Amino acid sequence: MSSPVPKALLVPLIVACALFMESVDANVIVTALPAMARDFGRDPVSLKIAVTSYVVGLGVFIPICGWVADRFGARTVFRTAIGIFVLGSLLCAASNSLFTFTLARFVQGIGGAMMVPVGRIIIFRAVPKSEFIRAMNYLSVPALLGPAVGPLLGGFITTYLHWRLIFFINVPIGIGGIYLTNRHIANLQEPHPGPIDWFGFMLSAGGGALFLLGLSLVGGELASGRTALLTWLLGTGLLVVYWFYANRVKLPVLDLRFLRIPTFQASVLGGSLFRMGLGAVPFLLPLTLQEGLGMTAFRSGLITCASAFGGMFMKTIASPLLRRYGFRSVLTINAAFSGIAIAACGLFFPGTPHWAIWCVVLLGGFFPALQFTSLNSLAYADIESRDVGRATSLASVIQQISLGLGVTIAGIAVQASSVLQGHETARWSDFWPAFLLVGLFSFGSIPVTSRLPANAGDEIARGTNAPSVSGGH
Repeated sequence: MSSPVPKALLVPLIVACALFMESVDANVIVTALPAMARDFGRDPVSLKIAVTSYVVGLGVFIPICGWVADRFGARTVFRTAIGIFVLGSLLCAASNSLFTFTLARFVQGIGGAMMVPVGRIIIFRAVPKSEFIRAMNYLSVPALLGPAVGPLLGGFITTYLHWRLIFFINVPIGIGGIYLTNRHIANLQEPHPGPIDWFGFMLSAGGGALFLLGLSLVGGELASGRTALLTWLLGTGLLVVYWFYANRVKLPVLDLRFLRIPTFQASVLGGSLFRMGLGAVPFLLPLTLQEGLGMTAFRSGLITCASAFGGMFMKTIASPLLRRYGFRSVLTINAAFSGIAIAACGLFFPGTPHWAIWCVVLLGGFFPALQFTSLNSLAYADIESRDVGRATSLASVIQQISLGLGVTIAGIAVQASSVLQGHETARWSDFWPAFLLVGLFSFGSIPVTSRLPANAGDEIARGTNAPSVSGGH
């Protein structure tokens, strides 16, 4: 019996529900980090490794998701991804130490890595081209609602119930998603997906994972400083080997030759500096409000959700701004505004009116969201349609590493500030150097984007609407 709901609506909504689950989960967790740290007997800043481990899971498996979907069928892989994500959520709820929680977040990252790109493949194959833009617009809903709902929900549950309960939110959504996927999504696959660069995958995945984890272990309590340094050096070495390898094979798993395209290079490399600041704010802000200013998790969530409203407002004016001023001007000027908006969050001190904090956080959502949307749009300005999949894999992995680096560097900056000021635990005065540092990363992207031609990306800027603000993969 066919569904009364048109497939052009039903399939995107099923995929969007899975993405909403992931988006809410990411924003719920950062609000609950201080409460988790107390239960684990750890410094809240040391939980940066739990955030980074999720990003590692994403970055490691994104490059092979398209091949896996072609080999085993998109429906099979998508429902498996949902199942892995829910399993990771239950493991998070059952964790009784930072080590087990970090492993559980890595499992969640594996599931999240497969959900988003495979979900897009499902929509591309199931929806007529005439309905494709409309279908993709449905995927912007999780990106907009997740950052608004997540902090509120996480703050309420953490303050009035218990942080472990936040991970059970994913269970009914996941079960419903698997059921609807089985019933309404066809298991389309390619009969001969071709070979995959397994050696390159091992080099890039191992290098990226060890590089990020090594930095995340700095100043933590899971490993010694020597172990952290050796882990980081090994990861760096593997990435250097992959760089030489990828430039010598025909179809590497991550094709670095796309970085020779000026618009792609500006979006990915220049954008990486900006994304480091963007990735740090959701981690730093709840810690500042709760550990530095003494707010409850719920009060913190009421404030941090303001950034989502800033992003929503931005979505209504991004396309007109890009059409009017072009990518180069918007990316260059808005990078400065973004850096100032991020750094301004370090100005909070005990006694700062909550309405003033809310307004600063609102602006801290608006300008960075405009920058992110512009960068995501520019990435595909000069990419041939046949190369979109491989270009997306490279951009997504670098994006995830950048976001993870932002969290790691911000955490190290807070810990260094605490040590220099002689504080045993982080105080409000320990956070401003971290916000200033990650704000400067946004300024660091200006020399890269300012080298773009004045007409770079004009075809996209004056064509369809800019993509959503989703961090995505």
